Amino acid sequence: MKTIKFILVLVIAISFASCNGQQKDKKVTAKNNQEQVQKTISLIQPNDLDKVDSSVQLVDVRTPQEYGQGHIKHAKNINFFDANFVDQMSKLNKDEAVYVYCKSGGRSGRAAQKLKAAGFKKVYDLKGGFMNWQASGKEISK
Repeated sequence: MKTIKFILVLVIAISFASCNGQQKDKKVTAKNNQEQVQKTISLIQPNDLDKVDSSVQLVDVRTPQEYGQGHIKHAKNINFFDANFVDQMSKLNKDEAVYVYCKSGGRSGRAAQKLKAAGFKKVYDLKGGFMNWQASGKEISK
């Protein structure tokens, strides 16, 4: 009787151990995918945008109110919080570089990840966002 109990406890313990191992593998895989996406997004500095003109896909992902207070010249405003954000971004050319920025880098980082997940090849995120742009003494358009 003790042997049967021991075997039953052993089988249950092995079952739990194998389930936990599978869950860990899934978490590691998801983390690796996110890291891979992040590696393909390049952080850039304000000086990297000095030669930006109207032919470049430069996207300000802040709200229209923030955009109206000042933005980088030639930037198109696509509000990250808009329900149609992904649809609006999908109208951009996936084969051309896309430069994104927000106020300080949080929203643009998430926007850049969405762009990469949607198949955009070259995505650049302005490190420190518009605040970094201003602190660098760069020109602001209104």
